[in-house]
Amino acid sequence: MNKLKHFIEWHVFGVCSAIGEKMGIATSTIRKYFIYMSFMTLGSPVIIYFFVAFWMNVKRYILNARRNPVKYL
Repeated sequence: MNKLKHFIEWHVFGVCSAIGEKMGIATSTIRKYFIYMSFMTLGSPVIIYFFVAFWMNVKRYILNARRNPVKYL
């Protein structure tokens, strides 16, 4: 069960996990408040969630490209 949880947290998007690590807050707490806010505001935090997920992937792509000086041979 822990392997499945770890896979979902880090390989799906990992937004809540990343925010929790940076702010020092439990990931489950962040997810809980995200769900509450989604119900109260009719889903508008979902747009923010997808934006952050997109930004994290772009940031990871840029950092990986900088580490590899030889792109194409």
